[in-house]
Amino acid sequence: MSSHLLSEGQPSRSALMVARLRAAHQLLDTPAIFDDPLALPVLGPQDCVQVQSNARSYDAGFSRILRAAMAVRSRFAEDELARAAAAGVRQYVVLGAGLDTFACRHQHDAALQVFEVDHPATQAWKRALLAASSITVPDSLRFVPVDFERDALADALRAAGCRLDQPVFFSWLGVTLYLSEPAIFDTLRLVASLPSGSGIVFDYGVKPELLDAMEKAGVEYFARRYAEQGEPWLSFFDPAELCARLRDLSFSTVQDFGRDALETRYFAGRGDNLRLGGGTHLMLASN
Repeated sequence: MSSHLLSEGQPSRSALMVARLRAAHQLLDTPAIFDDPLALPVLGPQDCVQVQSNARSYDAGFSRILRAAMAVRSRFAEDELARAAAAGVRQYVVLGAGLDTFACRHQHDAALQVFEVDHPATQAWKRALLAASSITVPDSLRFVPVDFERDALADALRAAGCRLDQPVFFSWLGVTLYLSEPAIFDTLRLVASLPSGSGIVFDYGVKPELLDAMEKAGVEYFARRYAEQGEPWLSFFDPAELCARLRDLSFSTVQDFGRDALETRYFAGRGDNLRLGGGTHLMLASN
């Protein structure tokens, strides 16, 4: 993600917000949709205590819907990664990793090489938090510093040891909103060019005019808030049009999962009224 904050060496505020919501999910929702025992520790001692003490503040209004979305997208990405790994994929790239903990939760899975791609400022912040929380960085993890708007992702991945002549699975969560369309499609074209078995899960912003009045108001509120903090939202899509554009890139399979499909898969039988907003969409595209 590119913003003046990041260019000044500040870590992503949105990455911290996402991490706090993932942590709050561990405290508030039973059973957890996304079980992450490191979600609280990775915040660092100070922020961990803050979330534990104020967990209920993440359970009101849009925060509750956002918390559900953060949990579902992480669970979905890791479920699809598990399918890819079962089919033989041995390389996992987390684009815009933020405080993602997958590699640290799978310390002993030496068969899977993990590449975390993010802005250098966010990576430096994360590494400091991992050290402060005594969370070991596994040998299977490589940190790959990239600015999606400026840097060639393929070159950065190759330099880190990622074999682009072999299948690679990507997750790209909470990033496309902050990128220009050309930067988004540069990355998608790269994934589409990779060997059979490769694929990507990503989320994206739905065009506000396709949402109901309440959801549109929520999007406009958060868009204003992040713009004021130096991380403006730049790209929104019509789901059907985005699917068509992905097929034009020659992905063999393109599947869009909206609220109904995700709630059917992950919310069946829950009694706590946890729910997703209509703007929640996850795309799965594979070669």
